[in-house]
Amino acid sequence: MRDTMQLPNDPRPGGDEELAPGACVGEYVVRSLIARGGHGAVYAAEHRVLRRPAAVKVMHRRFASSGEMVARFVREAKVVNQIRHPAIVDIYDLGTLPDGRPYCVMELLEGRNLWQLLRAQGRYTPAEALAVLEPVCAALQAAHEAGVVHRDVKASNVLVSEGEDRRVKLLDFGIAKITDPAEAGLTAAGERLGSTHAMAPEQICAQAVDGRTDVYALGVLLYQLLTGRIPFHADDPLELERLQLEAPPPLPGALAPVPPAVDAVVARAMEKAPERRFQSARAFGVALREAVAGARAAAPEVDRTAVAVHVAARLDGEPEDDDALAALAAAVETAEQALAAAGLAVPLRMGDSLLAVKALPGEPAAARRLRAEVLLLARSLPERMRQAARHPALRPQVSLHLGAVRVRPGPSGDEVVGGALLRTAEWVTEAPDGFHATAAALDGIA
Repeated sequence: MRDTMQLPNDPRPGGDEELAPGACVGEYVVRSLIARGGHGAVYAAEHRVLRRPAAVKVMHRRFASSGEMVARFVREAKVVNQIRHPAIVDIYDLGTLPDGRPYCVMELLEGRNLWQLLRAQGRYTPAEALAVLEPVCAALQAAHEAGVVHRDVKASNVLVSEGEDRRVKLLDFGIAKITDPAEAGLTAAGERLGSTHAMAPEQICAQAVDGRTDVYALGVLLYQLLTGRIPFHADDPLELERLQLEAPPPLPGALAPVPPAVDAVVARAMEKAPERRFQSARAFGVALREAVAGARAAAPEVDRTAVAVHVAARLDGEPEDDDALAALAAAVETAEQALAAAGLAVPLRMGDSLLAVKALPGEPAAARRLRAEVLLLARSLPERMRQAARHPALRPQVSLHLGAVRVRPGPSGDEVVGGALLRTAEWVTEAPDGFHATAAALDGIA
């Protein structure tokens, strides 16, 4: 790494490690803070001559004195740079600030990670999941061929740029494993690194890892995209590890309209024994593409107009103790039962929120009657939720909307598999009384 100096008029306040707009890092001028994490901060910057935008990642001062932490920081940049793939962030420069903190200059990425998108938009259809996972598979395949195992493939480490020119990037090679025995490693024998909810059994047992370890994590990620949930969940870390080691992988088709062929991809990717999984990220991607293509041919999808109810339960200024969590669960469960009794399907539920949808019948009068019935039900839900929760800080929020959904014929009727109506961030709105209906939802019935 090379040293760099700040401009003489560096505007940083004395003693404050956060870089202020106008500070120089090598040849780049800081414009704004993007995010602060546990180990460092990331800034938007611009090359002072070429005007090329970039992101600058700077390690927190308290970690800069740790030789191991600095070595990991530098190693990640070198690992990423040696792979060089369109779905992996580009590294432009590496250096050290005068106070000893290492920094890395990289490609500036705009967008949201898959975890954020799941929270905002709900679960993905198999086709939508394929579209974001194919670039991830290609990036992992390139990494594995370069002798690198990522070891932390998860929703928060996949960034999707928004807009017409959508790009997918695999992030955070900070705990990647170099499989070349000639390369010095930073992981002690028996040390485990990764996120437990996505760890393959061999990671949990601190055994040797290879590309098939990342294939397991791809299976976890696919399940999460299709259902909005992680496959295994437990409050006790030891119980979560036991599930990863012993429990058969759940199938997304039990929670969402997923064809059996896609279920089979998840099941094989999450096999406990590496030799029973797909043997490469490329093979996983090919199998998923074939499964999605086969499902499309077997059950063509059609667009319908539908009414949707989004329900969320929040607590104002209260800690999430056992009573509070029980109140949230009771409120959402009450709403879900009422909506299901009225014939609405629930394609998305995420803890303290859910989305219920029902396609409208083709006959106009019947469609108006259904919309009016759902409107009355939705208006009643905030009070029903308050009564069920019996918690003074509960703040229910119910939103009603009318829009397009994509459905596919299923054994028990039409299954909702996608469409604009599932993009709840575009129409869910909080209201003082807990109920909001869009103009589209009220048109012609109110």
